[in-house]
Order: sequence, then C-alpha cells, then structure tokens
Amino acid sequence: MADTLKLKASDGHAFDAYLAQPSGKPRGGLVVIQEIFGVNSHMKSVADAFAEDGYLAICPALYDRYKPGIDLGYDEDDVTEGREIRAKVGNDDPLLDIAAAADAVRSAGRVGVVGYCWGGTLTWLAATKLDGFSVASSYYGGGIGGLVDLQPKCPVIFHFGEQDHAIPMDEVEKLRQAHPDLPVHVYPAGHGFNCDARGSYEPKSAEIARERTLEFFKQHMG
Repeated sequence: MADTLKLKASDGHAFDAYLAQPSGKPRGGLVVIQEIFGVNSHMKSVADAFAEDGYLAICPALYDRYKPGIDLGYDEDDVTEGREIRAKVGNDDPLLDIAAAADAVRSAGRVGVVGYCWGGTLTWLAATKLDGFSVASSYYGGGIGGLVDLQPKCPVIFHFGEQDHAIPMDEVEKLRQAHPDLPVHVYPAGHGFNCDARGSYEPKSAEIARERTLEFFKQHMG
C-alpha cells in the first residue's frame, strides 16, 4: 500500500513524500533518495520494492524546494533539466527534508537510507551529517571523491559502475583509501545501472547490488 504524505522540514518547508508500506510488521524504516529526475515512477517502484522486502519506505520529493510535482523522464532534455534543478536546490537544504522523512518512518524501528545518482551523494552526506541513521547504501553518487574527509556516523556500503562516465575510478579509489573499513563495490556497468527505465540498466549488476544492500541492511537494522 502506498500514500503521499505532506511533511515539514525543520526550516518550515512543506513537501510531499511517497510512502510505501509493507504488508506485515516492518523490519525498520528506510529513506529512499531520488535521482536528479524527481520522485518519478521509477523511484516509486524502488520504494515499493523495498516495502515488499519488509521496510516502511519513504521517498521525499526534494525538488519541491524548487517546484512541486516535478517528474522527469530520461531523455537528453530531461537530463539537462534535472541537472539544472539539482544545481538550484543544492545539497544542504535537502538534508533537512531527508531528516524529516527519517522521522516520519522512525516508528518502524531503526532507520536506514539508500540513494541513487544525486541521491547516492546525499546518502553519504546524510550518513555523515545527520544523526539517527543505522545504515546507508549509496549508489553511484557523483562527487563523493571530493567528500572523503567526512566521517560516517553509521555503516555505509557503496556501489559504482566501472564504466561510469561521470565518476572516474580514481575517485572510487580515493574513497577506498580514505575509508578502508567501508565496503566499496564496483560493477561492470555504467552510471544509473540500477534503473530499469534507463538505457544504462545492467540487470545482473543491479541484482547483485540489491542483494548486497539488503544483506547489509539486515546486518545493521536487525
């Protein structure tokens, strides 16, 4: 079952969040962080899938800080628009929305966070700057190589594609060297390999990354 909630961040900003509920008692809460394309049908399906795995999954509409209801596809114009909106929204204010989303699912128990693309970067920022997360899974977050001096407050697992045009492997290696205790996995795939709506979708890599993520969640969320 899914609903759209109206949440309020600590700075008073009101925004929508897609909530996917498990059929039985939840394993815990999970904040699912969008790509640069908004909370579109793909992100809703990702939240739905985590709910099927037993998590109370919530996907906050981070672009509501720019304009409510943004739902982009994956063609060239959508990519350009998504990048422009992401630049306008920035990385700081969305952390307030992520914190509010985490609070909204905290009744389910321990709370984790998972994000893709821009959401992968925000996942790392949430794990290092916000309190209250028990675990995090970051997928191909751009710019993390420049954020390796941050220290995580919870266990984090990373997933990257070795053919990612946006994330050089030397950035991934920099992350590994800075945080040798954190699992960093590289797959024979490009950017966005988890998204079955994109041409870069690589099903085997997506399956393995998902299995690793779920196992990591079980280890640290019970």
